[in-house]
Amino acid sequence: MRVRLDKWLWAARFFKTRALAATAIEAGKVEVNGERAKRSKQLQVGDSLRIRLGPYHHIVTVRAISEHRGPAPIAAKLYEESEEGRKAREAMQLQVKIAQAVPGYDRGRPTKKDRRDIERVRRADRD
Repeated sequence: MRVRLDKWLWAARFFKTRALAATAIEAGKVEVNGERAKRSKQLQVGDSLRIRLGPYHHIVTVRAISEHRGPAPIAAKLYEESEEGRKAREAMQLQVKIAQAVPGYDRGRPTKKDRRDIERVRRADRD
């Protein structure tokens, strides 16, 4: 049995809609067996996929074929992620988390207490 690449990506829950899957394929963010593919590419069990979602890369092997989108636990059985892909993705998650932890004022506007503290520091610097 074979199924279109865009349908399989949608059924495996890598993308929320088939249109998003098709856009990613046309942008070159999905490779099948190491080559760029069209969305009409017929997938079969055993094919290797490299999927780029934002900063993350998923390297998966097709384990089952489905044209229908089902619950997440069933969708997760459609593919098997390679160990190297999993490690690379976890390392990238750590880098993203560290990058977001850069100190800065990201709580919005300063509170009244914060403004008074800022003014106190500014007055101390002038004196």
